[in-house]
Amino acid sequence: MSQTRVVRIRESILAENTVHATALRERLTASSVAMVNIMASPGGGKTSLILRTIQELRSEFRIAVVEADIDSTVDADKMTAVGIEAVQIETGGFCHVDATMVQAALAELRLDDLDLILLENVGNLICTAQHDTGAHVNVALLSLPEGDDKPLKYPIMFAAADIVIINKTDYAEIAEFDIDAVRHRIAQLNPRAEVLPVSCRTGDGIGAWIERLMSRVENARSAAIPNPGRSMPGRQPGPRDAR
Repeated sequence: MSQTRVVRIRESILAENTVHATALRERLTASSVAMVNIMASPGGGKTSLILRTIQELRSEFRIAVVEADIDSTVDADKMTAVGIEAVQIETGGFCHVDATMVQAALAELRLDDLDLILLENVGNLICTAQHDTGAHVNVALLSLPEGDDKPLKYPIMFAAADIVIINKTDYAEIAEFDIDAVRHRIAQLNPRAEVLPVSCRTGDGIGAWIERLMSRVENARSAAIPNPGRSMPGRQPGPRDAR
């Protein structure tokens, strides 16, 4: 009797995406551009975090935003309203973006004019963590109103993150959320992940987020292959340098 042959489509697709993601990351690195992939469930605070980050860094870095949604340009419009170049990816039903989608979006941007790209992934705690986008830094957001059980229910997301933001700390008095328990669960899943409590509404913890982010961004950009056709200004002196 012949043996049944199995074609593992999912494994093949993920492997192919990894190849594209690696090439994209190398291209960005060679251009001295860092890309940050921000993931969360709908309402977790991705857009608010990006707007806060832009507010802190726009005088020091040349920033663009790539927005991903199943439909609509609502979040991209918020970026252009504050003077930041934005490209919208409409996934047409896909619950994530992959490296090929991001590559198509980056074709609309001039990398020589940028230092930092912020990617707002589709609102989802599962699929987004399974697909490499080509980003240098992966950030997962978890907000207090969502509950502290998410690292148990969606371990892939927190295992994939370089930085975990615990957002909406201003809800601490009304939300049943055990931050210490969340830290412990994440440490078990992913000891290398940094966990940072913040409130995008009040600004609490934003300074620590910016410092951690910039450390990782500088590491990504400092690895750039010298490009004679591009100036590499690096981070310009900003308000924090005077402190």
